[in-house]
Amino acid sequence: MDEADARTGLLSAWWGPSGPLISNEEVLESTRRFPDRFRGLASVDLFRPMEAVRELRRYVREHGFVGVRQVQWLWELPTTDRRYYPVFAECVELGIPVCLQVGHSGPLRPSETGRPIPYIDQVAIDFPELVMVCGHIGYPWTQEMIAVATKHPNVYIDTSAYMAKRYPQELVHYMRTNGRKKVMFGTNYPMITPARCLEDLDKLGLDEETKALFLHGNAERLFRLGA
Repeated sequence: MDEADARTGLLSAWWGPSGPLISNEEVLESTRRFPDRFRGLASVDLFRPMEAVRELRRYVREHGFVGVRQVQWLWELPTTDRRYYPVFAECVELGIPVCLQVGHSGPLRPSETGRPIPYIDQVAIDFPELVMVCGHIGYPWTQEMIAVATKHPNVYIDTSAYMAKRYPQELVHYMRTNGRKKVMFGTNYPMITPARCLEDLDKLGLDEETKALFLHGNAERLFRLGA
């Protein structure tokens, strides 16, 4: 983070059908050790909806977590599956974003769950108050992802898992134009470090205001990091 001049990082728990890969408690331990550098994103068990809602509520209200992250390919369930909906409703009540994966899955798991259309589009229709941050830019369905983010006021894109030199041209054009407040920087640590993700950023032709929104302004607004 220091190499990239990154002030704040969002640390994410990971939960799949067999249990937590990275638990909420592990994330909490890091946010407590370094409260000026890290904020937490919870993850919960979709198969136990009431436990999931209570756990999410506790980590947000008692421990200051700023969102929830669910990785669809871990569950092999698209976001329109009924198991997500209690979590989405609680996110609205708590006023926090849900972070989701869009685009193909890196591991050898089916990619269908990461399609922006119809899945993200349908959830945005069902939950117009739900703020969704869609990671991994939607590739190879980036144009679909841009269309969904443009259509729905509460749908956003983050660039996690991609270095700046690999951003698709349609995404760069969107960032320069009507998507300036819709796209935010993400890494994929430890696979890709923040500094590596930022290599070649200056070659994208973003003006200073757009760059500031992309690097921190949009995330500060959505996750309320200044609070």
